[in-house]
Amino acid sequence: PSTTSTTGRQEDIAMPVYHSKQNKTEGCREVGGVFLLPFAANHSKGPAPRPLPELELDIIDETLTYFKANVFFHNFEIKGCADRLLVYLTLFTAQAINRMTRCPTKDAVQKEMYQLSIETFKLPTDVGFPLKAFYKNVDSKRDSDELRAYLLQARQELSARLAEIVIDPNTGKPSKWWMCFTKRKFLGQSLDGAGGRR
Repeated sequence: PSTTSTTGRQEDIAMPVYHSKQNKTEGCREVGGVFLLPFAANHSKGPAPRPLPELELDIIDETLTYFKANVFFHNFEIKGCADRLLVYLTLFTAQAINRMTRCPTKDAVQKEMYQLSIETFKLPTDVGFPLKAFYKNVDSKRDSDELRAYLLQARQELSARLAEIVIDPNTGKPSKWWMCFTKRKFLGQSLDGAGGRR
C-alpha cells in the first residue's frame, strides 16, 4: 500500500503505523476532514460528544497508547477522518512532552500542561500549519470556530491525562520512559516550529 508523506505525496512504502480504529465511525460530524469524535470528558468541558459505553479506547486514549510507536515514523497513510485527528493529537502530545522537560514535580507538570492546552494555536486546516496537506479547507468561520472549540477541549483532556500517566511514582518526576521521546518529531514536524502557533 502507498503512504501519504509529510508533503502529501503518495509513496510506495508500507509503514506499520497504528491507525485510529474509529475511521469508519458513522454519523460523526466532520470539519476540515477531521472527525469530531466522542471522548470521555474526565478533565475538560466543551462541545465534544460523549462516547458510548462499548467504546474501548476513545481518541485521546488511542493517541496516548499509540504515541510511543507512531512518533518514530516519517510517513503516515491517512485512512479516514479519525486518522487526521490522531495525527494532530500526536503532534500535540510530542509538544507536551517537550514542555515537561522544565517541570521537576507533578504539580509543575499539571500547571504546564494546562497552560499549553489553552495557548493560542493554529488549526490544522490553517495555511502554514506543518501538515496542512493532510487536511481540507473549512467552508466557513462557523466551521472553523467549531473545530477550534473541539480541539481546545481535546488538548485540555489529552494534556490532563498525559500529566497523570507520565509521572514516575517512585520519584514524583516525569518518567524517563516518556522524556526519552523529547527529541522525536512525529512525521518530522513540530507544533513548536514555524506554522504550529497562531
